[in-house]
Amino acid sequence: MNFDFSKNHFELFGIPPLYQIDTIQLEQAYRDIQSQIHPDKFAHLSDAERRLSMQWSTQANEAYQTLKQPLGRARYLLHLNGVELQEETNTAMSPAFLMQQMEWREAIGEAKAAKDAPELEHLSGQLRAEIQAQQHKLADLLDGEKNYPKAAEIVRELKFMEKLREEINYALEALDA
Repeated sequence: MNFDFSKNHFELFGIPPLYQIDTIQLEQAYRDIQSQIHPDKFAHLSDAERRLSMQWSTQANEAYQTLKQPLGRARYLLHLNGVELQEETNTAMSPAFLMQQMEWREAIGEAKAAKDAPELEHLSGQLRAEIQAQQHKLADLLDGEKNYPKAAEIVRELKFMEKLREEINYALEALDA
């Protein structure tokens, strides 16, 4: 096995560098690589070769985890195209998005306080639909228009939406407990 650490995640799996990928193809490519480089196959070789196998396996795992998640894949594509998200420092959002976030937070807070599982489920469904709509926009921006600054804005918004989804899931789990 020829180890090439210079490949980006897409090259590693032999798939085009796009937001909309064939996840079945990604999974198959990942399994193929893992079957070739699993550290157990190198147990009889030298320490250096075993370490190399472990590094390669780690790189393949990290690449797969990044590409299989839509948000991770978008971040990685932006990175490949020279766009640093600065998620921790660039919190500029449109006033409409910020208002929507406040409304979501208020509705989630009220449903949590009332221990209203059906309302939390309803909010979860609405949020899931909104996330999917944003992901479709992201696909157009990244794969079609190549509008990376606007795509970065959507990624930052999706990060907030994912946090809201986690908050709803935690609230539902707490009600089930």
